[in-house]
Amino acid sequence: MIGVLLLVLLQGGVPQGARPAAVRATQSPPPVQMGYSVVPDTVTVGDPFRVTVRVRAPRTAAIEFPAGPDSGAAVEALDPRQERQGPDSLALDVSASWRLAAWDTGDQPLRLRDVIIRIDGRERRIPLSALTVHVRSLLPADTTLRVPKPQRALFEFGRPWWHWLLAILAALGIIGLFFWWWWRRRKRRPGTDEDPFAEAEAEFERVERLGLVEAGERGRYVALMVEVLRRYLARGIPDALPSLTTNELLIAVREHPSVPVNRLALVLADADLVKFARRATSAERARELGAEARGIVAAVHDAELRAAEEARRAAESPPQERAA
Repeated sequence: MIGVLLLVLLQGGVPQGARPAAVRATQSPPPVQMGYSVVPDTVTVGDPFRVTVRVRAPRTAAIEFPAGPDSGAAVEALDPRQERQGPDSLALDVSASWRLAAWDTGDQPLRLRDVIIRIDGRERRIPLSALTVHVRSLLPADTTLRVPKPQRALFEFGRPWWHWLLAILAALGIIGLFFWWWWRRRKRRPGTDEDPFAEAEAEFERVERLGLVEAGERGRYVALMVEVLRRYLARGIPDALPSLTTNELLIAVREHPSVPVNRLALVLADADLVKFARRATSAERARELGAEARGIVAAVHDAELRAAEEARRAAESPPQERAA
């Protein structure tokens, strides 16, 4: 069905009585006229239709048509805009057409922007907001007034199986790291089955094999030997933490009879001067400090063995001897 063609006069003609019947020598410029058509004016959803807008203006005018409907609307353009100029030699006659499609039912506005006409530096706008097209529905009449369910997503898939596999592997990895950390912590905890003295001797041997004294790193040699001594004391005496200062450590071990406090104080004092005061020490003195650290560990170990042996004998002696 051909849409209605509407001519809009934007500029009036010559007033009545001002123009004689005879032909004038100079003709006035033609008025600005516009018309449009919507073919067909009733469509179904998705069917293409064509909108044509024709403008007639003076030859000195410049006409600017919109590119197409606004984006995001229910009506969209299927092809680019097409323009055609008429054969009129006395005026500017231009037609623009758009091939459109509507995606919703009812009276849908085309949402075309204004046509802009510029004449002698002046600008005029012709609105096209009134253009509509009727879109009819192909569905049968719903007499039950049922409300359809909301539309679903294009694709709906469940979570892939390998996501669960990755989650299980990650959980097993976290549990394994926790047990490894707990085992290492339990392994280093004082009072375990490992022999602290044997471990200290192994650490002393490892430091000796580094050859630090021969390489000129005597201060580092003294610091490592004293560090082994501190860790050994911490294994047997809970209050003798390796992070304590020299005075704090001496206070923590002075109540333990198995620790030679005077020898320990001398070794720690010389080691502090080497580590913190950067005091130069000879190779012979460095070896003496290392040997003294090993000697203190051996003395503590022997004292603990003697105390354990005496406690065992006292437990095995008859009640009369224990009372005496």
